[in-house]
Amino acid sequence: MSPPPGYGDWFGLNRIGHFVQDLSNDVAEFGDRLVDRHIRLAVTGLRRSGKTVFTTALVHHLLDGHDLPFVAAVHEGRYQGARLLPVSGTAFPFERFRRVLVDDRPVWPEATDQLTTLKLELRFRATGFVQRWVAPTGSLILEIIDYPGEWLLDLPLLAMDYDRFAAEAMARDGREPRAGVAGEWRDALQGLHDETEPAALIDVYRRYLTAVQHDLALSQVQPGRLVTADPDPKTGFAPLPPGAPEPLRRAMAKRFERYKGRVVEPFYKDHFSRFDRQIVLVDLLHALNEGPAHFTDCQEALATILESFRYGSNSLLARLFQPTIEKLLFAASKADHVAANQHANLKQLLELMIAPARRKARFAGLTTDVLALAALRATDTVRTEHQGQQLSCVRGRLKDEDRETVLFPGEIPGDLPDDEDWRSGRFRFREFGPRRLVAGQKGQHLRLDQAIEFLIGDKLG
Repeated sequence: MSPPPGYGDWFGLNRIGHFVQDLSNDVAEFGDRLVDRHIRLAVTGLRRSGKTVFTTALVHHLLDGHDLPFVAAVHEGRYQGARLLPVSGTAFPFERFRRVLVDDRPVWPEATDQLTTLKLELRFRATGFVQRWVAPTGSLILEIIDYPGEWLLDLPLLAMDYDRFAAEAMARDGREPRAGVAGEWRDALQGLHDETEPAALIDVYRRYLTAVQHDLALSQVQPGRLVTADPDPKTGFAPLPPGAPEPLRRAMAKRFERYKGRVVEPFYKDHFSRFDRQIVLVDLLHALNEGPAHFTDCQEALATILESFRYGSNSLLARLFQPTIEKLLFAASKADHVAANQHANLKQLLELMIAPARRKARFAGLTTDVLALAALRATDTVRTEHQGQQLSCVRGRLKDEDRETVLFPGEIPGDLPDDEDWRSGRFRFREFGPRRLVAGQKGQHLRLDQAIEFLIGDKLG
């Protein structure tokens, strides 16, 4: 029976249909989690870390399981491939990003600034005797959630009141190199009065934070959504110095609480608290290039990220009703931009940067690991001779250039950089353009398979 003309949703049947469909999806997902067949893998990274490339390359390789020798299911010949599944919400544009990488003249895909989702069904032959008898072909639903690192850095706001946030932000904004781009913001704070419009002040603070993020390429940006493409004007806020007019302080404090309630808490409840595994990508080469202030900012951001996680391994009940992240991988990305003999130092440097917070995580039961990887390899390591010495160099196409070149990229310190390291100007790492992503070709990544094995390998048996 058709609805009468002019009635787009007769007696709410469309809404009922959508409700039933959503309920059916939730029940199916509940069943998958009950038998451990559904894993939520979150992918994030500090700015410029290459998380879009990582997610694209990860899916590209999982679809047919090629070039993944360190994934046990692949090495043992049990992995049968994967297929993409439809998702609700904003889908990660995998096909669009893969197209620009498989093109004859590949380019790095643009960065994403919102939460996107991609879902795969992975098929493999089971290993256990009972599993092989009951269901010889196993299946795992892998849900990949790609989200901006700034959202993760906002989670500590949940444990703050406005005055604490303001004090920390004002102290941070007064230090170089932030102070160098804060002229307009400082001027705005000098002219505060009872009638100052919060929205106008927030606009100035937004411009300042945008300069911090884009011009200085720093990571610690709060509130993170203030620098997204479409910030909500009703939830924005800015820090105020001691002695600011009380009506203005109360208005900002109210906005601060609204931001936590409308932006941070929903992300925590709807997404973050439901993640099973997490990878955090870090561009250490850029942090070293930019100097001690940027390196310290990166280290502080990583400590903030580690403190944000709810530690502990998942019991069956926890997986069903209160999931917590049980595996966390930190990855130094763009490892191919330095020679192979520097990868161990790159990994060690990242380990040293997160060591204090990582100890707490391990003690509380969270499994963590650190890797140096390149999701899409852009260079090869070659040996050259210079003034009678053998040097490990890299060969690749520099970003925005049309020809390949060979150069000595520099060395990664084996310890946290000291004053002499910073004064010497030794860190001048170059950026390379992508090589074409070719289906079935070997050697197109560095340790992507090790990342896969750590993050989901235990579920492919």
